[in-house]
Amino acid sequence: MFRKVLIAEDHEITNVSVKRTISDLGVEIAKYVFYCDDALAWISRALQDGEPFDLLITDLSFEEDHNKQRIGNGIELIQAVKVIQPSLKIIVFSGEDRPAIIDRLFNEYGIDGYVRKARRDAQHLRDAFTAIYQGNSYISFDVKQSLKQSNTFEFSIVDIQIVKLLSEGVLQKEIPNHLKQKNIKPSGLSSVEKRLNMMRDILAFTKNEQLVAYCKDKGFI
Repeated sequence: MFRKVLIAEDHEITNVSVKRTISDLGVEIAKYVFYCDDALAWISRALQDGEPFDLLITDLSFEEDHNKQRIGNGIELIQAVKVIQPSLKIIVFSGEDRPAIIDRLFNEYGIDGYVRKARRDAQHLRDAFTAIYQGNSYISFDVKQSLKQSNTFEFSIVDIQIVKLLSEGVLQKEIPNHLKQKNIKPSGLSSVEKRLNMMRDILAFTKNEQLVAYCKDKGFI
């Protein structure tokens, strides 16, 4: 399981709940901050010390108070973190339920998991930990259903290329080389795996073959 985790959350009661969940999962080192600026500072300092964080859990909304902040919300924090530590795993833990925003968090900002603050969110957070530690992405079930029903998921150029290559018989592990040859980014294997996981999850498929068949049926490839 993840050894070193940073939680950025400005509501103390939620912080206590997350702290309990983190403790139950056996995380050795957990740091809690109430401000985005502090979160970025801790991540930067940990990198400099050679002891980087393995995972960031962040809310999206942070209330303003007398402590003026350079980074005002979770999306800005995620963008800043990706600049200094692109490989850091990120879970968004938020009350946001708009499918378009959630889809953009994965597609544009490269998060690894999304858990909505709702009933059974502690269990969903545990499930997210396990899934992401195993190299998968995670969306809690209620959010996944919302995304599916709203039909807001849009295939990007990279998504289409990945599925097209699969349809042509290219092995998943070989897809990055084909993307690089076409100068398509991101092209890393982890990015390819994340996008495939995301597409399958949102469309409720379990196999790449189903995804390929769906895209052929819809005329995407």
